[in-house]
Amino acid sequence: MSAKVTVWQRELAGAVRDPLLLMQALGLEETPPNLPLSGEGQEETVFLSSSPDKGRRGGVSFSSLFKLLVPHSYMARMKPGDWNDPLLRQVLPLDDELQVVEGFNHDPVGDQPSLVADGVLHKYHGRVLLVTTGACAVHCRYCFRRHFPYSESNPVKGEWEGALAYIRANPDVREVILSGGDPLTLSDERLALFLGQLAAMPHITRVRFHTRLPVVLPSRIDAGFLQLLAGIRQQVVMVIHANHAQELAADDVQQALAALHSAGVTLLNQAVLLRGVNDSVQAQVDLSESLFAQRVLPYYLHVLDRVAGAAHFEVPESEALPLLEGVRQRLPGFLVPKLVREVAGEKAKTPVV
Repeated sequence: MSAKVTVWQRELAGAVRDPLLLMQALGLEETPPNLPLSGEGQEETVFLSSSPDKGRRGGVSFSSLFKLLVPHSYMARMKPGDWNDPLLRQVLPLDDELQVVEGFNHDPVGDQPSLVADGVLHKYHGRVLLVTTGACAVHCRYCFRRHFPYSESNPVKGEWEGALAYIRANPDVREVILSGGDPLTLSDERLALFLGQLAAMPHITRVRFHTRLPVVLPSRIDAGFLQLLAGIRQQVVMVIHANHAQELAADDVQQALAALHSAGVTLLNQAVLLRGVNDSVQAQVDLSESLFAQRVLPYYLHVLDRVAGAAHFEVPESEALPLLEGVRQRLPGFLVPKLVREVAGEKAKTPVV
């Protein structure tokens, strides 16, 4: 008998995948104006094209290399009629993604050289990261793994055995990070199988989830998942990913985060500094305040990973540093995230100072 389909699985199956449907739902005209960007007041012309090889539809051209995916619960937090909405800009495919920009490549953080078994990345001392799945609940246009060869590297293909064998053979590994894609797109049953194996390894003291689902698909944090967390022997850390305070404004998101906190999960946030989304002092202050109001500690603010297709999101360090200084002048130190860059081959995140 097949497992019962949960609410969150139905919501994910019904997510919006057509840019035109997204535009129509938000009351956006098919020919958008030039969009003013936040921060320095620059402007950007948005993806108007007549080229047939760029997936032109309805007078607007969309990149077809990385498909749109956005749940209705996340779309509901976007401002109707606003092309410059910070949530919309994170998910809408633009022809800017087709530009070839020097210095932007398919593996900006050096994932491929760090693969030590199917889906296992061992970059940093004492911890390994598992690329558990290629599936996500939302396709963020700046994703540094948008070109990752999931079909070749997914541990689920081998029912985790290679990954588990590697972890067992390395007793200096104390923490296992479940990433992806997004590990919470896996069913509770599949997660339980893997977590049960980890529970039998005495050298593993922490399990960390890197996930966007509490923010973009909060129904995922249901009774079944909370029960699963309660059975984990190790400390549980969840690093969520919110880039803008507007993402946290919904009641169901706040309820999901409160449930995780009540379950004893340590909640951290990592954000990416994105042109036109959160590249202002006020946006960063609002984000940190909103996170802490939900008992989530601001952890990292990443300079954009230079992945091919995301150059239009980049905020140079010459702007990022004074922006963060402005945040420091407005917030106590524990609410100021660490500004970092991931450099391929380095043994830790590199502070941007």
